[in-house]
Amino acid sequence: MKKVLSVCILSGLVSGFSPANVSAKALSGQEIFTRSCSVCHSVAPPPKIAPPIMPLANRYHLKFRTKKEGMNQIVAYLKSPNKNSAVDPQAITRFGLMPAQTLPDAELRTVAEWVWDQYNPNMGMGQGMGRGAGRNR
Repeated sequence: MKKVLSVCILSGLVSGFSPANVSAKALSGQEIFTRSCSVCHSVAPPPKIAPPIMPLANRYHLKFRTKKEGMNQIVAYLKSPNKNSAVDPQAITRFGLMPAQTLPDAELRTVAEWVWDQYNPNMGMGQGMGRGAGRNR
C-alpha cells in the first residue's frame, strides 16, 4: 500500500500536478466574473444591485475606439472606482460607487477583456440602466 501511495505521489510530481499548480490555473473572464462580480452584477438586464455588464460594455464601446483603450480603462476603474472616470455616472447615482477590486492584475485584465467582449449592438445606445436600454430607436 505504501508503494502504491508513493508511486501516485511521485507520478503527480513528475507530471506537474501539485496543489500549487491547481490553484494557479488561469481562470477565464467568465469564471472570474462568476466568482468575483456576479454577486452584484448581472450580465444582461434586469440589474441586481449594480449595473448589468452588457449595457456597461456598450458604454465602453461608445467611449473608447479600441479594445486596448477600453480594457485599460476598465482595469483602472476596477482598481480605483470614481465618478469622474465612470463610463456611466448615472449608474453611480442609481447604484452607488463600487468598491475597489483587489484581484491580481492578470485577473483584472482577463475580466476586463471579458466585459469588453459582452458588447451587444442590439442593446441600443445605452440610454441608461433601465431607462430605454435595449430599445432600438
